Amino acid sequence: MKLNNLKPAEGSTQTRKRVGRGQGSGLGETSGRGHKGAGQRSGTKRKLGFEGGQMPLQRRLPKFGFKNINRVEYKGVNLDLLQMLSEKLGANEITHDILVANGVCAKKDLVKVLGRGELKSKMNVTAHGFSATAKAAIEKLGGTATTI
Repeated sequence: MKLNNLKPAEGSTQTRKRVGRGQGSGLGETSGRGHKGAGQRSGTKRKLGFEGGQMPLQRRLPKFGFKNINRVEYKGVNLDLLQMLSEKLGANEITHDILVANGVCAKKDLVKVLGRGELKSKMNVTAHGFSATAKAAIEKLGGTATTI
């Protein structure tokens, strides 16, 4: 082995720029950082969204609408799903715990029963909310719609 036939090990590559190693390397003197300005100094970062002094995108776009921070978000569960669940379990009592156990909603979700589909049997449903059509459909068959 001689100096003229040395080569890197198989699979190893050098991707890092070796800066500050003389003018002949092409990355000497200023080490690729240019002259003057904050970018030349060490430890500088541009803030997220900085576009070189141009007005940033988030400031150029129009703002509109209103986001209510007190909004209550419900997980919608339709009547056809309740019917399918009732047939699967063979029970006429549907509660939040049963919905959680069967993966319909998460434990922390607020559940609102919606009126899509139809019920074929009497059912007692306990949830956080009911639409008018869902409540009417449940009570039409003699079931109860109890709000938690």
